[in-house]
Amino acid sequence: MQKIFTIFVSTFLITISSLIFGQDSSEPDSLKNISLTGLSFRSIGPAVTGGRVVDIAVNPFNYSEYYVASGHGSLWKTINSGVTFSPVFDANKSYAIGCVKIDPTNPNVVWVGTGENNNTNNVIFGDGIYKSEDGGKSWNNMGLKESHQIGGIVIDPNNSSIVYAAAYGSSRVGGGDRGIFKTTDGGKSWENVLKISEYTGFYQVHMDPRFSNILYAVAHQRMRNLYTGVYGGPESGIYRSLDSGATWEKLKGGLPSEDVGRIGMAISPVNPDYLFAVIEATDKNKGTHKSTDRGASWTKLNSYNASAPFIITSFIAIQ
Repeated sequence: MQKIFTIFVSTFLITISSLIFGQDSSEPDSLKNISLTGLSFRSIGPAVTGGRVVDIAVNPFNYSEYYVASGHGSLWKTINSGVTFSPVFDANKSYAIGCVKIDPTNPNVVWVGTGENNNTNNVIFGDGIYKSEDGGKSWNNMGLKESHQIGGIVIDPNNSSIVYAAAYGSSRVGGGDRGIFKTTDGGKSWENVLKISEYTGFYQVHMDPRFSNILYAVAHQRMRNLYTGVYGGPESGIYRSLDSGATWEKLKGGLPSEDVGRIGMAISPVNPDYLFAVIEATDKNKGTHKSTDRGASWTKLNSYNASAPFIITSFIAIQ
């Protein structure tokens, strides 16, 4: 092996030397005095996947402008309907994004939750929630730095100072900023309005588009250790508030209630009384569930293969 290595190195050095010092005099003059000082390396595209796209926020006043959040690839913005994109979050500490939301009344105000909103064996954590007031040119960290993963943000369309954030919490240690948090002063301070336990965080938060006092929150009980993982439990579920987060009730009425894993929930944009949920549970109870009365009762529509809990994400429900 040593002999083969020596031969390889010698051949390589001889070849390089001949290229550098032994140029043939017949070589065209145009190739003899080429300057390479103006050349530099540049990216020509990803060789492997750049990370999952976890959220998209479209400017409601200009559909050609929107933000794309990546679980591993930070935040991108386009102003020409996706023809080109520019990175707008690279100057901050976190590059894992869980959600992005545009203020429905002021598109210059953008909120970003850091830490990817997935539940795979290894997830990238963030350092809280950020806010931009100039369309993504600059950002301020507004707190919840121990949330690790923020999966959802909603903004009250009647009062932009009221914002709710779903803090997932760490997947490997308990506690921290975990639950549903609310601010009434634009992020200067936060109140934990819904907390279940040190191992149950919230993956999503939704607001009824007609009544901002009606909220839905999706909880997930999980913990990942070195050799074991807890991917669900009785504390997972969908919670509802009818008084702007002051009080909450856990929805039952046809929903799985024992070993429940991750849930993806959506409100129908056509009729917000209709709710849809994809639920990981036991073989008997898992599947897609539907409510036509704002969560008071649910009907199971079908079952699905939930062998991989990380594939369960939010979806757009149209009824």
